[in-house]
Amino acid sequence: MVSLICALEKKPNILFIAIDDLRPELGCYGSPIAKSPNLDKLAREGRRFDRAYCQQSICSPSRASLMTGARPDKIGVIENTAYFRDLNPNIVTLPQHFIINGYEAVYCGKIYHGRMTDDAHSWSRKPALNRCPVKRINLPGGYARTENQNLWARNKEAMLARYGQKGSGGLIHGPAYESADVPDHAYADGYSTQLAIATLKAHLEEKPKQPLFLALGFKKPHLNFVAPQKYWEMYDRDKIILADQTDGPDSGAATGLHASFELRTRHGIPKKGEIGPELSKTLLHGYYACVSYVDAQIGLMLDALDEAGIRDNTVIVVWGDHGWHLGEMGIWGKATDYEIATRVPLIVSTPQMKAKGRKTDALVELIDIY
Repeated sequence: MVSLICALEKKPNILFIAIDDLRPELGCYGSPIAKSPNLDKLAREGRRFDRAYCQQSICSPSRASLMTGARPDKIGVIENTAYFRDLNPNIVTLPQHFIINGYEAVYCGKIYHGRMTDDAHSWSRKPALNRCPVKRINLPGGYARTENQNLWARNKEAMLARYGQKGSGGLIHGPAYESADVPDHAYADGYSTQLAIATLKAHLEEKPKQPLFLALGFKKPHLNFVAPQKYWEMYDRDKIILADQTDGPDSGAATGLHASFELRTRHGIPKKGEIGPELSKTLLHGYYACVSYVDAQIGLMLDALDEAGIRDNTVIVVWGDHGWHLGEMGIWGKATDYEIATRVPLIVSTPQMKAKGRKTDALVELIDIY
């Protein structure tokens, strides 16, 4: 990236797109089911990495590692509660490096994990909330359907009564999936996209000569699998294929397997035992719907670059923070050491890329992005 920036007369803008819990389940990666036309097109215009891997198959360590260019064991972030800045107060993050080199840096959506947003160091401006054409909708529990909001509220009350505010942690959930007839911006990812587009326009008006590092983070297809109904309708349930390898590998590492702990906390999911074929098909349907929902938002963001006339001077990087088991080895979730949880999608498009549309089997890691 440094050589690319030096080669251009004008420093390029950076569109940095993070997608939560997305394994390489895209059309451009050979998925026979996933509908991802915008990411497929971007792959044809850039470079697709077929052997890209995260540093750890869980959110915070993976993201902290990528954003600092350091491995989880080096920065001391190996689970979801440690904040890399507390442990490494002087470390320079990727957007911080761009700020030092004359960029404006801003994020919309999920880039770091949870509340560890590193606002004081990694970002130089706030999103243009006052310019966003849509208002953020408060959805209790993240659900648009009233019945699911009520289920979430009852579960929250029960968990708080049982464990208290601190002990309830990741146990407060409603159903694992939802299809609702709502606009894209009703859910967080649609709103984040509209906010990012508004922020891009505001920056170009206010500081047209300053290059921009714009990070856009999507929460889906992370559980819960909630997406507007139109994305569910893109799929024929009868054509959804269940995983055929539902047992752990013979003589495989038992410590790499788990009981789908993240999914089990959701309402309507058996707390132990098999996830049956009908429920499995519904969960897959929800995951695919979320993939297409995020893909549509990325399409809107790329259109905004074209409309602003800056696509030819913008580096685009799309990455997933880790993979996800969709019933393979009997697991629903991340946090294993197997390839299906550690391999991620990575697509890069640059203005001066000559051999567009090619894939590479080169072995790369997410820390290589920095």
